[in-house]
Amino acid sequence: MDKTLIVVSGLPRTGTSMIMRMLMEGGIEILSDGLRQSDECNPHGYFELEKVKTIPEDSGWLKEHYGKAVKVVSELVENLPADINYKVIFMERNLTEVITSQNKMLNLMGAEVNFEVDELAGLYENHLDEVRSNMSNKPNYDVLCLKYSEVIENPQSASLKISQFLGRHLDIEKMAAAVDIDLYRNKAGAAHCNSVKTPLTEKDKVELIEKLKLLGYM
Repeated sequence: MDKTLIVVSGLPRTGTSMIMRMLMEGGIEILSDGLRQSDECNPHGYFELEKVKTIPEDSGWLKEHYGKAVKVVSELVENLPADINYKVIFMERNLTEVITSQNKMLNLMGAEVNFEVDELAGLYENHLDEVRSNMSNKPNYDVLCLKYSEVIENPQSASLKISQFLGRHLDIEKMAAAVDIDLYRNKAGAAHCNSVKTPLTEKDKVELIEKLKLLGYM
């Protein structure tokens, strides 16, 4: 029996739902409860499982789903139990695009708040650096980082890369067809780059969790 769990992770609005849809079309069983329904931001669906939010307190249920794919936001991916092997598909996207898309989601949800790109991009960048570093130091994590723009531009190549990474014979044509290029609506210019990498403080972590809660991921 394959005792590996497939995890799709990243910040909200980096293409994690797209990857879940690709996996489903390719022949992978996904974990989703359908509670978060499709909307203007994700017309094809979110493919989320509400129970994922309980992982820091209760993660034993994950062992019932070896070989399946589950979507886990970047802040929680490090809380996964140490006695399971993971194939993590980690999504990356221009942070200006991410924050712009998150703001559109917040507006759609009726939240009277807007994230400031200049204030939040540095926090997100440091968070992502920390998550990637921590995953690379864990022997039970095998990680494939994919750029959102590259998946959109060449879904066939991305699908093949995912199939090879997972070691599964997936339906590449159906996976590639699941990529809706019309949903790449928040394009930005040069990517934001924080030249000084700094560890996240406790205050940073609290702020990050607050942002993710507003977006419905914590």
